[in-house]
Amino acid sequence: MSQDDVTQIRVGDSPIGIMGLKTVLEDMAEEFEDRPDSELREELLNRLGKRNYIPETAREDYEKAFLRKFLGKPYEEEASDGVEIKVLGPGCVQCDRLEQELMQVMAETEIMADIEHVRDIKEIGRYGVMGTPALLINGQVKSVGKVPTRSQLKAWLTEAKGARLKA
Repeated sequence: MSQDDVTQIRVGDSPIGIMGLKTVLEDMAEEFEDRPDSELREELLNRLGKRNYIPETAREDYEKAFLRKFLGKPYEEEASDGVEIKVLGPGCVQCDRLEQELMQVMAETEIMADIEHVRDIKEIGRYGVMGTPALLINGQVKSVGKVPTRSQLKAWLTEAKGARLKA
């Protein structure tokens, strides 16, 4: 399994790494686009449960998180206090290093965030950045073309968390 196979999402109040999420979402996109939410939730849980441990007591939280990702919508609880991070880059060494540094800083500071690594070059172009790796925190471009220092990442994440708590 490559590192590309794991996507971190928020399930309830916890950031969780989900194996194969992007592949399952892509596979289901056309076939399930007009299906009811209940059917989507069940199918997502079924497919993702094959490669991921999903505790019985947390099934509903996982279903909500998977459905949110499928529909591309923010999860209500997340929108109120979560930090959203996007790493933009095709998967080069620097891009992957930025993602790893972010996850380590998040663990050290205990800051909850939804982190997504956008690798598709067309999607990266929609953000208007002219270099990679690029870092967006809560929709704001914070860095382009380099991996910021850990201290800078901590400062940006702490600032973003504070802004979410005030909102």
